[in-house]
Amino acid sequence: MATRKNAVVAKRKSSTPKTKPETIALVLQGGGALGAYQAGVYQGLHEAGIVPNWLAGISIGAFNTALIAGNAPEKRLDALREFWGTVSQPYWLPATTLGQEAHLEGLDGDARNWLDAWEAWRALVEGQRGFYLPRMWFDPFFSHGPGAASWYDTRPMLQTLERLVDFDRLNDGGIRVSVGAVDVASGNFEYFDNAHMRLDARHVMASGALPPAFPAVEIDGRWYWDGGLVSNTPLSQIFAAQPRRDSLVFQVDLWSARGDVPDNLLDVAEREKEIQYSSRTRTITDAQRIVQHYRRLLRELLEELPAGVRETNPWAQRAAELACDRRYSVIHLIYRDRARLGHFKDYQFGRVAMREHWQSGLADVSRALAHPEWLELPQGENSFVTHDATAP
Repeated sequence: MATRKNAVVAKRKSSTPKTKPETIALVLQGGGALGAYQAGVYQGLHEAGIVPNWLAGISIGAFNTALIAGNAPEKRLDALREFWGTVSQPYWLPATTLGQEAHLEGLDGDARNWLDAWEAWRALVEGQRGFYLPRMWFDPFFSHGPGAASWYDTRPMLQTLERLVDFDRLNDGGIRVSVGAVDVASGNFEYFDNAHMRLDARHVMASGALPPAFPAVEIDGRWYWDGGLVSNTPLSQIFAAQPRRDSLVFQVDLWSARGDVPDNLLDVAEREKEIQYSSRTRTITDAQRIVQHYRRLLRELLEELPAGVRETNPWAQRAAELACDRRYSVIHLIYRDRARLGHFKDYQFGRVAMREHWQSGLADVSRALAHPEWLELPQGENSFVTHDATAP
């Protein structure tokens, strides 16, 4: 009996034709200043001729999503460069002198630690050009309403988005866009998806409205905060889509769930963020692998039923809705290089760090693309595979 079963499995594996993915998804986690890493990943995909047709983002991942989907293919990298070049500028330093910072890229040791700490402190005190400004000292306490209850004013963020993103193209350009936010009143997580509604700058800003730094954003009478408060990884949105499609997914994480046990308060603060915002991506993929296995098993069992039963029996019809023979390949990239900048790494927007984040993303995706077999959908009985492209 076992021999016959093995022969059937071998026959299925050998006869399964290779299929191309119907969906190529780029899934972008939230992480503030670390988001330049995702821009580097996109550059690598762009240069390799890989064109995602579904972008899903949370927080800064939503900003990168909008910049990509809201521009023509030949202008997307320019839009990303202009955005990150803008928000990495301090308010006190004239833009004409920014090029003089290039000599700081070679710093290491204590000198680099001081630079990182200085940039983070300055971001808190001064804000970032084209991104956010601190409110007047009395503003958070005497201004009323959820749109003003924050430490920073995000009107520069709105202006930057409206300048760099063509929302007509984002909604009609053939790329599905999903960005996640949290309803402040209900506490429920919600995806804004251009397959079901028209998106504008408010939806992107809502996804990145991390309290208490940034104010809630009002959309259709509801107030929204950063989606990372509930789930910082929009991967489940891809898996839950109907109808299900053969999918190649690039999951780009800015926080690593695995890390060292901290032995001082600063490291405790950093590790807390890593655990909170990594959002257990690996758990999601492991669970999806199991679910997909049983969906495929159910599909195989339905094939053994007589056609009349499959078409008329209500339980068989319900089982057919749950069954699935689709295939998924997930390439997982986790920022592990210069992501260790301390507890302030998500709001250290300095230009030196930004360039390093970007280059790390480009290098990591280049290593992943050196495995062309990862771009193929899984064959045979295993219909869901994950490739950890940045594992040590």
